[in-house]
Amino acid sequence: MIYIVGLLAVIFLALAALVVSRMAAVVRGVNSNGVDDDATYTGISNKINGAMFMVFLVLGTTAAVWSFIDATQYFLPEASSPHGRRTDTLFWVSMSIVTAAFMLTNTVLFYFAFKYQAKKNYKAAYYPENHKLELIWTVVPAVIMAVMVFTGWRAWRDIMSEAPQGAQEIEIVGKQFNWIVRYPGVDDNKLGNFNYKLIDNNNEVGIDFSDEKAFDDFTSTTEMHIPVGRPISLKIRARDVLHSVFIPHMRVKMDAVPGMPTRFWFVADKTTEQMKNELNNQDFTYEIACTEVCGRGHFSMRLRLIVEDEDSWKKWCAEQKPLLTSYPEYATRIPANLKVKAAKYLPADSAVSSDSTTATTEQGGSAASVSLR
Repeated sequence: MIYIVGLLAVIFLALAALVVSRMAAVVRGVNSNGVDDDATYTGISNKINGAMFMVFLVLGTTAAVWSFIDATQYFLPEASSPHGRRTDTLFWVSMSIVTAAFMLTNTVLFYFAFKYQAKKNYKAAYYPENHKLELIWTVVPAVIMAVMVFTGWRAWRDIMSEAPQGAQEIEIVGKQFNWIVRYPGVDDNKLGNFNYKLIDNNNEVGIDFSDEKAFDDFTSTTEMHIPVGRPISLKIRARDVLHSVFIPHMRVKMDAVPGMPTRFWFVADKTTEQMKNELNNQDFTYEIACTEVCGRGHFSMRLRLIVEDEDSWKKWCAEQKPLLTSYPEYATRIPANLKVKAAKYLPADSAVSSDSTTATTEQGGSAASVSLR
């Protein structure tokens, strides 16, 4: 390694010496009046250099256009969400403005280098100031940039606003190296509280069963299902290191930060089946990926996203078991005053469910005795 560094140092020193010697030659070529020596700069090499500017302009433009056209086959299809299409429109408008400015300024730059190359007995004219020209090239870009910033800010404000009332709440939690999705169940649209201290092998997101809204929560680690045409309020967390939720076809991207929950809401307006037909690809599937390198298993953080109609989505949700049903031992964490409400989610043979049923029967018996009297 030391030899490589030493060799690079020698090469850079040689290049520096070459540059200094060339600069000295240029200085020697300037006469006492400060005008370049025509014999030095108006030969055939000067004309070749001038012509090469135009050749580079034409070839460079051709190569850039070809590269763009060839790359279009790898572009994502039209976004499957309204905010995604708005984002794409702003992107392409910005790219068009920047590309037009780049092509205009560089075309003028290369053409002027060719057109006004050094010629015998030719002296350049200098304009120390031109207020009108300076005003134009200052005001015009300033106005264009202001419009771009304002439209971008409006889009960002709308996209990052609070989710509409009635939006479907879904939580996604990143951990090394997979995603865990939590749903609020079928009885309400409210996710229960969580506590990182409650995380274990079965309760991977730390659902807190002291909150009655958590009783019907269920999780999935293989795929996420969402209804089409309905606002989705995505609540995002990370269990260990920094992750990033990326749904490319929806143009959804938000970091999952340990200890700092984030959020993003969107509306998917194309089902998975619609995208299969639109792209003529029956193997198509939406996916959720992690775009933050989070460790050696980062590549495996991929989750299928199923977008379906409302009825199919509700049917799928009804088929899922709440975590409390799958692991009734968590019932020991339920406060005594909520055990009756939790009984419906517990297997009939569980101790808590039996106790709750007995308590309910006894209460009903007392009520009956009172009514008989």
